[in-house]
Amino acid sequence: MKQIAIYGAGGFGREVACLLNKINEVEPTWELIGFFDDGVEKGTQVSHFGKVLGGINELNAWGGELSIAITIGNPKIVQKIITNITNPNIWFPNIIAPTVYFADPETFRIGKGNIIQKHCSFSCDVTIGDFNVMDGADVFGHDDVVGSFNTFMPAMRISGEVTIGDGNFFGVGSIILQQIKVGNNIRLGAASVLMRKPKDGCLYMGNPAKKMEL
Repeated sequence: MKQIAIYGAGGFGREVACLLNKINEVEPTWELIGFFDDGVEKGTQVSHFGKVLGGINELNAWGGELSIAITIGNPKIVQKIITNITNPNIWFPNIIAPTVYFADPETFRIGKGNIIQKHCSFSCDVTIGDFNVMDGADVFGHDDVVGSFNTFMPAMRISGEVTIGDGNFFGVGSIILQQIKVGNNIRLGAASVLMRKPKDGCLYMGNPAKKMEL
């Protein structure tokens, strides 16, 4: 079994600890050795899963190969953490629930560091970048292309031929209609329906989703 630690000792971190256990039930793969978190004191017990081993400094000083799953929902924070991890011994595997459905594994492409929770579904010819979070029961249509550092909250629906850039956050139960191009750093509110191309860096809410003035 490969040693792995979770970066982020909050609720999402505990969820991914549960996911690792589910993966191990199907095929023993991961030995969870603990958590890293810059905001939690070293040695703090995280439920029954393990202790906090330190923060970024301890991780960068870690001797020996170690896999890391980053369990933080804010795309900007994830990007910052990745930039600050300089230890060449650190690896970023894809953590994929056993119940994830792939219509055509042969045409599915994926990068590194992605977390895909239970019951997500991917149609044919789907491409996923790096460090994305699919938080459960998300659906991706045919020919979708997803960049990196995106967070998809549970029960999100993406139609076919959608292109998504980097650093976006999509709320619970939101929808993107077919052939829409989403750029970078947008936020789509819960249960919102995106029907046209959004402007980068903006918040969209409603059905149909409209740009909100903050």
